Amino acid sequence: MYHKAYGIIETLAPLHVGASAGEETGNLNLIFRDQFTLTGIIPGSSIRGRFRADMRNRNWKGANLWYGHEADADEEQQAQTKENESNQDRTTEAIVKFEYASLVWLPVYCPNQPIVWVSCPRLLNRYQKLSGLPKAEFKPYSYYIKGSLSMKTLFFSLGFLNLQEKDPNLKNYIPASLEDLNPEKNLVLVVNDTDIAIIHEMALFRQSRVALEPTKKKAKRGAFFDVEALPQGTVLTFPLALKPTPENPKPWDKFTETAGFTSSKEIYFGGLESIGFGRTHVTLNPYPKAN
Repeated sequence: MYHKAYGIIETLAPLHVGASAGEETGNLNLIFRDQFTLTGIIPGSSIRGRFRADMRNRNWKGANLWYGHEADADEEQQAQTKENESNQDRTTEAIVKFEYASLVWLPVYCPNQPIVWVSCPRLLNRYQKLSGLPKAEFKPYSYYIKGSLSMKTLFFSLGFLNLQEKDPNLKNYIPASLEDLNPEKNLVLVVNDTDIAIIHEMALFRQSRVALEPTKKKAKRGAFFDVEALPQGTVLTFPLALKPTPENPKPWDKFTETAGFTSSKEIYFGGLESIGFGRTHVTLNPYPKAN
């Protein structure tokens, strides 16, 4: 049986994982979205690629062990795995498996707050399953904040939203050790699954970018475009699984040690890292009832 675990990603800067310039017919570079809620995701391949690249810089052999050996490994990698000739010309199965990261809480500007972290039942149910928290019913327009609110109506760009009952259980669905979202200070809100998409569009970070001609203050042809990203303070979650082997019957501790995840670490995801995108804080947690 696989050893189950899950990760928490908190964005410390806008995060763009999606199309890059020139890949779309329009001039807006979109992020990847979930097909049901239409909210931003990080594909499992992007998470795996970043984790593997990070481990490869630390330990070639460790990367080959946990993420599988590539048949077309370059000369440096082949030199470092020379003692294991049988694996040089064939691929091997990865021990660690990743799935996509979905939203847990999304920060949204609200004039009378000024920031509200929003989610929906579908997204919270996925987090509940991954984290092993007790099952709960998430009622649309329920909310949680420590203390009381002076008003029960929020104003978003789409209009007014009336809050219903306060749900103290939502506090348990705020991951620990977040930098921006603090359950002691901030308001969290659950909306309908059908409403989260339009609120998500309203919350996205968007920026126009342009490349100028080298000798003129004029945009290069086709070099003016917009990019969208998940805003700073977004919280996502993803599952991972580790396959026990005869050499590693209990792989969790060995994997976190090799990957440098004794607690948590900062990792960059997506593109545009050189201009202030992609910085995140990642925490890995074993599933409470790991098999």
